[in-house]
Amino acid sequence: MEVRNLTVKIEEKVVLRDINLSVRDGKVHAVMGPNGSGKSSLAYTIIGRPGYEVIEGDILLNGKSILEMSIDERSRAGILLAFQEPPAVKGLRVAVLATAALNKRLGASDLTKPADPSIPNKIYSLLERVGLPSDYAYREVNVGFSGGEKKRHELFHVLLLDPKVIILDEPDSGLDVDGVRMVADIIKELRDKGKAILLITHYARLMRFVKPDEVTILYDGKVAARGGPELAERVEAEGYSFLNGDRH
Repeated sequence: MEVRNLTVKIEEKVVLRDINLSVRDGKVHAVMGPNGSGKSSLAYTIIGRPGYEVIEGDILLNGKSILEMSIDERSRAGILLAFQEPPAVKGLRVAVLATAALNKRLGASDLTKPADPSIPNKIYSLLERVGLPSDYAYREVNVGFSGGEKKRHELFHVLLLDPKVIILDEPDSGLDVDGVRMVADIIKELRDKGKAILLITHYARLMRFVKPDEVTILYDGKVAARGGPELAERVEAEGYSFLNGDRH
């Protein structure tokens, strides 16, 4: 996936200016920056969230523009966003949502009954893979979940749907150190499978367990710095204060 000269506004406010970056297969591209720097705006623009208007530039998937595609079309093309703050959905159970998503991918007309008999066992095993008991399949989506449990549930959907491009928005927030290690292990597993991963975070602690191939720092909606894992290490050591005299 490639982002070219992207400028985006919400209503009349420009939130991203002339952003260029790419995410290659089998690579992790970390996007860092302080709160309000435009990280989540970039994720929402890529997935096609309403209200994020592209006024310049393009977003390409395998060389083709996705700007005219709806959210569900982008999802079916293989782009998945794991939310920073996943919503709770009362009345909808985890297994029902997961079954419907898999059935849709399989082209089934009935989204309620498993189109493949292996689906229930797949749901149970993947819940356990992300550290959630299998009986969470019968819980309402994110209702009563802790912050860490919501993050684990998002990773469950990443593994379940097997997308090509994965955008992880603050996947380590709300997790203890064991949870962060679990997230890192899954990211490395996905990278080894050839997935393109855009990892969005403002802390460098996750980088202790998984080394990104490239790091881009956003500041005030612009690319302020770009480099390798050493850039994340500098952020951990100095914070973002160095950007004031080192922005480029």
